[in-house]
Amino acid sequence: MTRPAPVVCAPAFGPNWFASIMGTGIVATAAATLPLQFPGLRTAATLVWAVAAVLLVVVCGVALARLRRSYADDPVMAQFWGAPPMALCTVGSGALLLGKDWIGLDAALAIDWTLWTIGTAFGLGTAIWVPVKMMTTQQVRAAHTFAGWLMPVVPPMVSASGGALLAPHLPPDLRPAMVVGCYAMFGVSLFATLCLLPQIWQQLVLGRADNVPTSWIVLGPLGQSITAANLLAGPAAEALPAPYGQAAVAFGLLYGVPTLGFALVWSAIAASLTLRAARRGLPFTLSWWSFTFPVGTVVTGASALFTRVHTGLFAVVAVAGYAALVTAWLTVAPKTLRFARRQATT
Repeated sequence: MTRPAPVVCAPAFGPNWFASIMGTGIVATAAATLPLQFPGLRTAATLVWAVAAVLLVVVCGVALARLRRSYADDPVMAQFWGAPPMALCTVGSGALLLGKDWIGLDAALAIDWTLWTIGTAFGLGTAIWVPVKMMTTQQVRAAHTFAGWLMPVVPPMVSASGGALLAPHLPPDLRPAMVVGCYAMFGVSLFATLCLLPQIWQQLVLGRADNVPTSWIVLGPLGQSITAANLLAGPAAEALPAPYGQAAVAFGLLYGVPTLGFALVWSAIAASLTLRAARRGLPFTLSWWSFTFPVGTVVTGASALFTRVHTGLFAVVAVAGYAALVTAWLTVAPKTLRFARRQATT
């Protein structure tokens, strides 16, 4: 007898609302390094980053007024406490990649350092706090297993990518510590993901894949780890002594290519499950934002690999993935606005 997987239903306000900022921010940052650039893309991406930044301010304001700590006791909703730190780091990286065109490098660095520092501290906290809650006080059952369990452990990987962008702006004597710290955060998320993936796979096979959108979350740590490994290779090559600097460059490629292959296979699986669910009717929830940020990390990962090896394969994956990302964002964002209006009037 199969056991039903949980269906994520949005309360009046929960940490899952920060997923809208993640999904919007990745549309901007993924465009910044896309192999195919055309006139107007960077301006449009910067505008989207500005929207994400405004959303961050608004959602943080609402969160301070309405977000309840009691969500930490919910075995499903607690997982989405990983969304706020990733939202902070995504908007921060966007400031450095794109926002500097409008606000200047100094202001962009100030914003990025602030958001990255808060997001990193918050993300390391969720990577410890949420699993401990699950192991101690929450009433977690096997039927609660779903891909959302990855949410609280992925933020350190996002911080590793953001830290790689900030490392070149540090004094030379501080760069090695930054690089090593980012690799440590890379490991936090990577090994936690390796622990959780077999359970998620088993639940999808033995249970019912009712909460289909969250199956896309698996792409998040996969794509983000490819991005982090290759972004860190740049500052590592300069900051770390031989032979470790060049080994970091090789690691980015040798780790990234196999991981991208698995990410593409998982994309096909998730797409098949989604199409099957859509034929039966797939009602909108905030979990639809799982169609955006995880896909965006695969785009940034493929783009990062393209900077290492200029092969058309990586370019095709990045551009096709970005087209899918924008399509998903244009679908989910209007539905979220309508949903927010209904929530505000009830």
